[in-house]
Amino acid sequence: MALGAAGVVTGRTVSDTLAKVAAHDPTGLLSILPFGDNFRYYSVTGSVPAADPATYRLSVTGLVEKTRRYSLTDLAALPQTDIVADFQCVTGWRVPQVPWSGVRLSTLLDASGVDPRAKALRFVSFDGVYTESLTLNQAREPDMLVALRMLNGPVSHDHGGPVRLYTAPMYGYKSIKWLSEIQVVDRVEPGYWEGFGYAVDGWVGESNGRNDAPTT
Repeated sequence: MALGAAGVVTGRTVSDTLAKVAAHDPTGLLSILPFGDNFRYYSVTGSVPAADPATYRLSVTGLVEKTRRYSLTDLAALPQTDIVADFQCVTGWRVPQVPWSGVRLSTLLDASGVDPRAKALRFVSFDGVYTESLTLNQAREPDMLVALRMLNGPVSHDHGGPVRLYTAPMYGYKSIKWLSEIQVVDRVEPGYWEGFGYAVDGWVGESNGRNDAPTT
């Protein structure tokens, strides 16, 4: 979802970045332009297998006291947080006032117990390619969710379901889709899009050469 009509709606920094992305685009989907107040399907691999809700598991691994694996039922039984906020793509399109619901990242971290050496999180998608990162402090912000629901229903496969990340104050590329593993690590490891020049700290309005008003 991070790609779009950069030459029309974004600044030079993002345009230059997307030119580099286009040169390495593994999907051939750059012609799908996500305009308007709606989501479009986008994958960095072209196609992603659908997870079986009965066998899906989200793992929390790495520098933790206890590795955990959550089924959808396990995640649904944890305290849920509701957020209504925009989804803002770094290329300029925005879906306003999207209802999200899920488990705070801080809840999962507290459940596993974080090793004092930990400084960051690395997120892995079951598409086999897409990764993302947050610092530990960023992950503990109250509006960082492991989202189980969006748009008043379960997160669909096209929207990154059954479970995706939603980083409310950050651009959409930070909200990794098809989430399968959260690795607690000792340093930030730049994710898929950062490898093509996007800012590691993807705060809306404060990164990637943009000056958008932050979403609330």
